[in-house]
Amino acid sequence: MVDVTIGIPRQWVEFTDPADSSVLIKADLTWLTSRWTCIFGRGCKGIDAKRPDGGCCVHGAHFSDKADRKRVAGWVRKLTPDIWQRYKTGHSAKGWTQKEDGAEKTRVVKGACIFHNDVDFEGGYGCALHYLAEREGVSFVETKPDVCWQLPLRRSYENRAYEDGTSQQVVVIGEYERRDWGPGGHDFEWYCTDNPEAHVGTEPVFVSSQTEITALIGEAAYGELARLCRARDLLLQHRRFELGLTPHPADLPSS
Repeated sequence: MVDVTIGIPRQWVEFTDPADSSVLIKADLTWLTSRWTCIFGRGCKGIDAKRPDGGCCVHGAHFSDKADRKRVAGWVRKLTPDIWQRYKTGHSAKGWTQKEDGAEKTRVVKGACIFHNDVDFEGGYGCALHYLAEREGVSFVETKPDVCWQLPLRRSYENRAYEDGTSQQVVVIGEYERRDWGPGGHDFEWYCTDNPEAHVGTEPVFVSSQTEITALIGEAAYGELARLCRARDLLLQHRRFELGLTPHPADLPSS
């Protein structure tokens, strides 16, 4: 399937982090003002046609660092069999992690992440760590691996060097596209961010994903980003395209 988002003109904005003047935030307004929303269990076809019910959880989750692994491990100890289908498997000798190319990630069991509950599981279909967050009254940002709660947001970093010998750190917030999965991403038969079926949210991404974005860049930076996003969103609503502002292509009705 051709990715309708690769190579499209995007509107980016840059601003200084109000909490740290040495940091520059660069954000993709085209993505953040799109109407993408997670439709897992509501029409999501998944990234692997062999396990469409697995959503984007079929490969397991790599940990971003030791702190990420340690944090998740603390929540795993709170999981119980009523909300985790693979509870016994996760507590077996093999445990709930595995190594892949030398890096640790959540174990894959029967074609999906060990924390993925099947459709017919009485405790609930989907991520056991997500259900744990609901039960504990916390955000899933606390309980799930970094890559899981961030996707399809993508935080990356640039080190911008200037001719006067100085440099500046740039934090980039954008869309996790197919190509960000590596070469295999182009083989997905279906992927949500470039598909109009998933661009049906009642709120733009910068609103619906406020908790996640705030966790990525901090409250002060989110406040400034939201102000800029609202300005662009207002122009789009009034079809003010003279500055080259156009909606995310997946927001547009398919022909």
